[in-house]
Amino acid sequence: MKKAMIYGLGISGTGAKELLEKEGYEIIVVDDKKAMTSEEALNHLDELEFFIKSPGIPYNDFVKEVQKRGIKILDEIEIAYNYMIEKGLKTKIIAITGTNGKSTTTAKISDMLNHAGYKAAYAGNIGRSLSEVLLKEKDLDFISLELSSFQLENIENFKPYISMIINMGPDHIERYKSFDEYYNTKFNITKNQTEDLFFIENIDDVEIEKRAKQIKAKRISVSKFKKADIFVENDKIYHDKDDIIDVDKLSLKGIHNLENTLFMVATAEILKIDREKLKEFLMVATPLEHRTELFFNYGKLKFINDSKATNVDSTKFAIQANKNSILICGGYDKGVDLAPLAEMIKENIKEVYLIGVIADKIESELKKVGYEDSKIHKLVNLENSLQDMKKRFTKDSDEVILLSPATSSYDQFNSFEHRGKVFKELVLKIFG
Repeated sequence: MKKAMIYGLGISGTGAKELLEKEGYEIIVVDDKKAMTSEEALNHLDELEFFIKSPGIPYNDFVKEVQKRGIKILDEIEIAYNYMIEKGLKTKIIAITGTNGKSTTTAKISDMLNHAGYKAAYAGNIGRSLSEVLLKEKDLDFISLELSSFQLENIENFKPYISMIINMGPDHIERYKSFDEYYNTKFNITKNQTEDLFFIENIDDVEIEKRAKQIKAKRISVSKFKKADIFVENDKIYHDKDDIIDVDKLSLKGIHNLENTLFMVATAEILKIDREKLKEFLMVATPLEHRTELFFNYGKLKFINDSKATNVDSTKFAIQANKNSILICGGYDKGVDLAPLAEMIKENIKEVYLIGVIADKIESELKKVGYEDSKIHKLVNLENSLQDMKKRFTKDSDEVILLSPATSSYDQFNSFEHRGKVFKELVLKIFG
């Protein structure tokens, strides 16, 4: 019997296990909390065809031992893609990566395709493994697939019909030796594509343009500022000379969502979706939870949940859309440069509440740029921060409270979703 090992029983590991068992594999599951420990697993590495590492697990001593023994390491994405090819499935993959905006773009491309009459689903780094979707949803025309850099580290055959990198900004320095290594890993999304396939290219992004020579697929360019295949001019989105839609008619608001929309439009143009259908969809598309989500009003006091902002660039977009707001910021220390965040806060934010293990570092950077001490509230966690606000603000306070942490949540929460959920629950409990 064919044998494989899966390290990590999260969403991708569970999906890979189900698919491979269906294909007749004997599966050894390793998970230090839920199954065999990695220490015990060292005695079970013989005769493995391959080893599947869950994306979130770093290259620790156990993984290094697997590498040392010459065992092939693959990601669940590669396993699921190989299954598609072996079974002759006609489903086409639209693969999406980027530092910010990939979840929204992934989900909305899937919604757009269904709106246009195709049978589509989303998968990947958005809460559903590609394996699970392939096993449970039959005869799909398209899968819109969100991919993190972690999921692109061990790509061998993976070759999407359309690929895109929405943008690239500094992130995950805790995983990679340099930001260049992180950016290069993102570019694995297009490494196997050929001239008959498509890459949607953000020509506004410096890091993408530095690596553009690597792209072998047909390039469809998008830009918010200059002429491209899909571009913005005079507050309209154009394809060449054709006016697609007025920006103010888009239901997804903000400069970050405008960028995401250009990728949706480019996908629609590649697939020759009816322009009226496309326009109709862009006027009704709804934002995802935890992404600049206005979820509660306490009189004039507004609360926005942007827990998905797990890096500085993402918080920058939220701040630009909500200037002069009161920001709740902080969390896990990812080791990135916080000076740009401090400058943004100084220029645009009325007051800041700092939470998490990184609070002292942000406070230090804010003081360096001359942000007033009286505007900084360092209260450890969300509950303390909101309790303090309850004492200070009333229903007549015309303020926006913006949770946009600029970093990951792992110091106090399981995930950005958990952080956003707790924030919303606390707001309703304290103000509701």
